[in-house]
Amino acid sequence: MISRWLSPLALGIVIVAAIAGSWLTPYDPGAQDLAASGMPPSGAHWLGTDDLGRDVLSRLIAGTANAVLGPVLVAIGVAVFSTAIGLFAGYVGGWVDSAIMRVIDLVYAVPPLLVAIVMVGVLGGGYPLAIVVLIVLGVPADARMVRSAVLAQRNLAYVESARTVGLKPARILFAHLLPNVLPTVVANFLLTFVGALVGLAALAFLGLGVGTGAPDWGRMLAENKGLLDVNPAAMAAPAAVITLVAAIVTLLGDRVYDRMSARGRDVGRS
Repeated sequence: MISRWLSPLALGIVIVAAIAGSWLTPYDPGAQDLAASGMPPSGAHWLGTDDLGRDVLSRLIAGTANAVLGPVLVAIGVAVFSTAIGLFAGYVGGWVDSAIMRVIDLVYAVPPLLVAIVMVGVLGGGYPLAIVVLIVLGVPADARMVRSAVLAQRNLAYVESARTVGLKPARILFAHLLPNVLPTVVANFLLTFVGALVGLAALAFLGLGVGTGAPDWGRMLAENKGLLDVNPAAMAAPAAVITLVAAIVTLLGDRVYDRMSARGRDVGRS
């Protein structure tokens, strides 16, 4: 019973922090107090302060928006392009499908995070370029899964009936096939979010993400790594939040996929 509402509750807290974080922080996340630098957790600063005397809890809350917005954009971009490509390739089939999948396989062989590190480091595009790279290189894996789901559906009776009555391919794709592959799309969306969350945090840790001084979970890991002896909470807190959010979204994705798939099977039998 507890697990049913615990994950949505925790995710809701993250969403609220991302939207209204600047109004929820106990201190100005950018305010420096060098006299209080590297302080351990206390009643005044629940997670202590960093090396510039900034309140860690305030920066953790304020950094939610930066940490979550990028992964959401990556997940949306990947979902849109991968769904369109997977639907089209799976439904059309033939040489068109083969040509598309050869390109997909070629891009799929490229490691997204490594390419993002190299391109952002060389071109200096920062956070926006990292998001674009992760979108482009994240499409192939999801497109393959959507295509597989379409291949399992395209010869079923409801698709054949739609063709028989003369429905246009676009309507068959988006009005009939898409709802039946939606569980795969939603699960892919959530898993892509998790991958982008970890990937962008890694880029920020390497100094290739958000700008210096901006509150961000990955950036906090890099900024506070020298405080392990005096205030380990300054680094443990963002690491724990990244891990927790990734785990919650992954579990939620599994649950949503199972429920949507079961509902689709029930509709199909009725």
